Amino acid sequence: MKVYLDNAASTLLDREVYNAMTPYLLDQVGIPSSHHGYGRDAKEAVEISRATIAKLLNALPEEIIFTSGASEANNTAILSAVNCALIDHIITTPFEHQSVIYGLNALKRKHDIRVSYIKYDEHGNLDLHHLEYLLRTNTRNLVSVMHANNEIGNLNDIETIGNLCLKYKALFHTDAAQTAGLYSYDLAALKINFLAASGHKFHGPKGVGFLYCRKGIRHLPNIHNAGTDNIPGIIGISNALAIAHQDIAGNYKHLQALKNRLIKQLTDLLPTVTFNGNSDIPEKSIPSILSINLPQTNKSQVFLQFLDDHQIAISGGQNTSSHVLKALDIAKDAGHVRFSFSKFNTVDEIDYVIEVFTSIYQTVAA
Repeated sequence: MKVYLDNAASTLLDREVYNAMTPYLLDQVGIPSSHHGYGRDAKEAVEISRATIAKLLNALPEEIIFTSGASEANNTAILSAVNCALIDHIITTPFEHQSVIYGLNALKRKHDIRVSYIKYDEHGNLDLHHLEYLLRTNTRNLVSVMHANNEIGNLNDIETIGNLCLKYKALFHTDAAQTAGLYSYDLAALKINFLAASGHKFHGPKGVGFLYCRKGIRHLPNIHNAGTDNIPGIIGISNALAIAHQDIAGNYKHLQALKNRLIKQLTDLLPTVTFNGNSDIPEKSIPSILSINLPQTNKSQVFLQFLDDHQIAISGGQNTSSHVLKALDIAKDAGHVRFSFSKFNTVDEIDYVIEVFTSIYQTVAA
């Protein structure tokens, strides 16, 4: 049996999404900037997609900017805040996606930008009292905090963070790559200025994402004299988000059931296994990610290779290769594995993974 449990990295393209994209790959040759019928058709398709996403998120169509993915959206948001809103102090966490971390490092080198980090506990829970202190004692702030962590699944309270940002007149950017399509957003109500998402995280195509940029805030394009729109990708991401929203509650319940089953069997069969961050706590983590700590398996790449030989795809490694686990100071002599689920995974797959996993773990840890 082949089992793919690396959905936090990328998900399977939904067949319905593929079917919606196909005409724009094969037949619709125009681009929106062309002044003929083909171009007008392309422009209309892009604007319908923009309006679809906006309606699903309770935003305005003009607030949706298409990008190559969440990494470009994250960088566009941060650069826009610095260059257009004159932000000079950024408040963030050491758990952010590398696109944010590398972007901030570049800004510190090229601009007079100060970066502060929110305090957190041993599980990665953020100290929002410290966040308020940082907001209160600085001016021209941008807060950049992801909605859910891509390695350990921790959920951050973006509603409270947004309200604090509003109180202290700060901008708020959140990376929603792991949560778009899994949570319903009301962006008219949430106090968020920028939100980033990637299509391939919710069964859309790779190479396309979007940035929500609240009306009234200028955004700085990464490409001057904008290039050609990825029309098939834009059609794909809007359809993927629409399909996800058809049954968000049902998909959430399915993912949580798979995760609960895996947690129970792991703890029953391997009592020494522990969980990283809040990934085993339903109300504090997303249902699609489970991160575990494997004592006495410091050769985790060998462990992952064994699983790959049994056609099971997961991700993992040592905490020295993960800035998230390193920040949490998790045991250096242990292996770490991330399971991540999608709506296409089944109970039978989980049971097969447990059977193979426990067998291999006992061998490697011996």
